[in-house]
Order: sequence, then C-alpha cells, then structure tokens
Amino acid sequence: MDKKKIIVAITGASGSIYAKLLLNNLMTLSDQIETVAVVMSDNAKEVWRFELGNEDYDRYPYKFYPKMDFNAPFASGSAKFDTMIIIPCSMGTLGRIAHGISNDLISRAADVVLKERRKLIAVVRDTPFSLIHINNLKIVTEAGGIICPASPSFYSLPKTIEEVAQTVVSRVIDLAGLRQDSYRWNEE
Repeated sequence: MDKKKIIVAITGASGSIYAKLLLNNLMTLSDQIETVAVVMSDNAKEVWRFELGNEDYDRYPYKFYPKMDFNAPFASGSAKFDTMIIIPCSMGTLGRIAHGISNDLISRAADVVLKERRKLIAVVRDTPFSLIHINNLKIVTEAGGIICPASPSFYSLPKTIEEVAQTVVSRVIDLAGLRQDSYRWNEE
C-alpha cells in the first residue's frame, strides 16, 4: 500500500476534541502515512484553548503551516497530497469551498484537492442546518467532497466523551483509506 500524504485543516467550529483525537490517531498509524501537514485558523486555536484547556496543538510532530501560507506544498496539485480532512469544518469554511473562494490556505487546499479529484473529507459540526448550509453541503458533495457530519454512534457503548468522539474519528480514518482497529457493527 502506498503511504498517504494527508492535510489536516482545523477550523474554528466547536469540536476541537475531534481534531485532537485525529492527530493522536494519525501518530499511531504512521506506518501508513508519508506526511501529515496541518493548518489551523486563528479561531481554531482559540476554540482549542477554550474547549480543551491547553495549547497542545503545537506539540504534535507534524509540520504546521500558517493560514495564509500560499507557498505551502499542498497549495498546488503538483505536491500530490492524497487526502484533506477538515476537522471540525465550520459552515463558513464549507461555504467558501463550495463557491471557490480561496482566501486562505484551508480553502485553497480544498480547492486544489477537489480540482485534482482527490479526497476531501469535511467533518461538519454545526446543527441545525439552514438551507444555505444544505445547499453548500450539496455543492461540495457534487464536486467530489465527502461530508462526514460529526454525529457520533453509540452502538459501541462508549463510556467517556473521548470514546464518543472517537466513533466519529474512526469513521474519518476509514474514509481516508487508512487501516485501523476500531469497533465494527456486529463483528466479533
């Protein structure tokens, strides 16, 4: 199996726990990954500090890129990143992606991933959806993106908030094409 080149984008939507768990999981799957590149919005850093009570996002062994760094390798299709995961994905970010507004590195990278017909996974966290949100979800889906709402499952009987959030992250990891051990419905 070819090793994956993955972009992780973290926006200012609530749900920093999902980003944290994804980054933790990717470290354990490093044998399947060539590189992980991370970009965070300023709001994402604020939300992380508020929700998780720390600034541990800067302690991961990945290369972090400033939100306006259009010289980042994944700002061009020639860098051949396989997958982009936006986790959590704010509705503002999704709207900019849906309408081709590449005004920062996150929206530019998503534009590149879609135009190159690679995998874009948007883990949206807002609820309820307005008709504008629904239309933007439809546009991104029709453009080839995967909308993965941060809707946890409960059939694994999770006991902690992290276990509940992990049900979403496990789904994202599956969608990214990485192999992992996780709970599977009705499997022994």
